[in-house]
Amino acid sequence: MENLTYRSLIYLVLLTFGLFLTGCGGASESEEEDNPYLTADEDQGGLSLAPGMKAYVIAEDIGRGRHLAVNEQGDIYVKLRERHAEGGIVALRDTDGDGRADEKTYFGDYGGTGMAFYKGYLYASNDSVVFRYSFSNGNLLPDNSASPDTIVSGLPKQTSHAAKSFTFDDKGYLYVNVGAPSNGCQEQDRTRGSPAMDPCPLLERHGGIWRFDAEKTGQTQMNDGHRFSTGIRNAVALEFNPIDGHVYAVQHGRDMLNALFPDLYDEEANAELPAEEMFRLTDGADFGWPYCYYDLEEDKRILTPEYGGDRETVGRCENTQAPVMTFPAHIAPNDLLFYTGNHFPEKYKGGAFVAFHGSWNRAPLEQKGYFVSFVPFENGNPKGSHEIFAEGFAGVSTIEAPDDAEHRPTGLAQAPDGTLIVSDSKTGKLWRIFYQEEKETVALK
Repeated sequence: MENLTYRSLIYLVLLTFGLFLTGCGGASESEEEDNPYLTADEDQGGLSLAPGMKAYVIAEDIGRGRHLAVNEQGDIYVKLRERHAEGGIVALRDTDGDGRADEKTYFGDYGGTGMAFYKGYLYASNDSVVFRYSFSNGNLLPDNSASPDTIVSGLPKQTSHAAKSFTFDDKGYLYVNVGAPSNGCQEQDRTRGSPAMDPCPLLERHGGIWRFDAEKTGQTQMNDGHRFSTGIRNAVALEFNPIDGHVYAVQHGRDMLNALFPDLYDEEANAELPAEEMFRLTDGADFGWPYCYYDLEEDKRILTPEYGGDRETVGRCENTQAPVMTFPAHIAPNDLLFYTGNHFPEKYKGGAFVAFHGSWNRAPLEQKGYFVSFVPFENGNPKGSHEIFAEGFAGVSTIEAPDDAEHRPTGLAQAPDGTLIVSDSKTGKLWRIFYQEEKETVALK
């Protein structure tokens, strides 16, 4: 109880200095000077940001971060892609109120991607299991850190598109991404001349979003899972939108058009045509993979070359569910967050942030991505085009391969005060992005 009382006192002090901002006015000048929580790094953590946004580094070198979650006290939990020497999840706490992590501890003996809080429990996934951790007395480490509850097991392991990202709705359901271990459902994956399998047998257990009971332990995909939406190649970015009550996904588009079908596609067409798509999921919806892809030049979903496509034919794709928005090819959406806070200006309320991790498949052309975008929403639908919210993660202006990037944005989380936290999958760096109203300058006469 002493620890909980101390932390409560810290947050009361921070509240006095304007940490939990409301509205869009930002902090006053005196608050900016006195409150270390709202003090940006001189270089904004190496980032270029939207107007009025500031940033600082919360932690560095914690391990290759994937998704992350924040509890009501502001403690940050990051899932690591590979198990760190001390564990596969890192827990971070700020004890002095400056927003930076000064307490760090690890637990969990597995790597993975998924991470989220639900009803006070922390859920985390490896590539085949979704676990649940419980907490008490304001502790940073969960009570069952060595033996978490198993919510879902038996999800298919695979060498590609293995991440089991997940989200929760407001009706008690858990939704899990099961990516397809394939580019186009060929008999020999990514092999020129190998025939496609029709119908694609992978869709029985892969290439879609499965729904489970959010709280029941001991579930398996085959016995308890419901294939909610199908035809989704891989949706690492998966999130419930509380505004309209739907789960959304942003899919990684297909690869290797020119390598597999050089008579139809050149290097530029491969790099520019296959969209990354945002889906509003509904029960039974089919988004077309592997038979279709969304072609940005044609501005529609068309038949893939594996299934007889010629860059124009729509065919069986006509009856698939359309995306609500498309993004440029091969920028790799890895997380999605609907903003519900009051800290950022009103334009951000109800809109979506998307972390674009960057992809190898634009090669040999220059890589793109490595930024966080904002998508405005109005009446439950994206409004206009996406806009760059934060960039500069890569640290270099020209990227020929993902290894050239110093950092790659991967996970997004909204802190209790409405600030945004971003994780990095290269070295394990975390940023906090916050808003401060620009000061007016008065010219002296």
